Amino acid sequence: MSSPFFNLAGKVAFITGTSRGLGQHFARALAQAGADIAMSSRDASKLDGFRKEIEALGRRTCAVALDVRDGASIKAAVAEVERQMGRIDILVNNAGCNIRKPALEVTWEDWNTILDTNLRGTFFTAQAVAPGMIARGYGRIINIGSVTCVAGYAGLAPYGASRGGVKQLTMSLADDWGRHGVTVNCLAPGWFKTAQNAVLYEQKEWVEYLCDRIPLKRPGAADDLAGPVVFLASEESRYVTGQTLLVDGGISTGATRATVAPPKA
Repeated sequence: MSSPFFNLAGKVAFITGTSRGLGQHFARALAQAGADIAMSSRDASKLDGFRKEIEALGRRTCAVALDVRDGASIKAAVAEVERQMGRIDILVNNAGCNIRKPALEVTWEDWNTILDTNLRGTFFTAQAVAPGMIARGYGRIINIGSVTCVAGYAGLAPYGASRGGVKQLTMSLADDWGRHGVTVNCLAPGWFKTAQNAVLYEQKEWVEYLCDRIPLKRPGAADDLAGPVVFLASEESRYVTGQTLLVDGGISTGATRATVAPPKA
């Protein structure tokens, strides 16, 4: 009898940026699908509680310190995960940051912080994990982008540049490593409430405006990302690579707030 779809039993997934937010949701979804979980934060002690939660599901875990802005930290973290877990089958490149400012107020340091974390960190973490995947002829790399991979928003110039870069990087790495059995895809959430943007959701008028622009008429909920991340991590996505999967309620269709009723067909 064949295995059930989306079964990750026996796989090891490494999710970066797992101390809070979507990183924990990604890790939880992969663990529920059967994967053992390696997690990271700049301060690994912050992962103690979440690690116990994942272990309660019957999964092996490890927690490592990782600062994706530091090349030596990336190499050390990947080596430690491989030492403790034996290998890395799935990488979820989730660690990221944002600084919201009008373009005229963005500083040199702001730009470097965002691009070094979201783009350079994503590349060099993938680069550190890939040799083991290539040697085994199997790997799933999931780079986390956002709807800003394909759309521009005021106040998000460096962030949009970093996420657009992740989309392009994903396609390049997919071409580089596909021959070795390694798929590389970008999972791009739309507007989800996280610790980074929670202040926006305190503004009722802004939330109403946002929902008007989303065809499904609501912001994303964390559970909306569980199926997509498990799919991209699983054998069922074996012929999918170099793609950006937008999970955005349809906002990337370019919908705008309606001021009048649409004409009848």
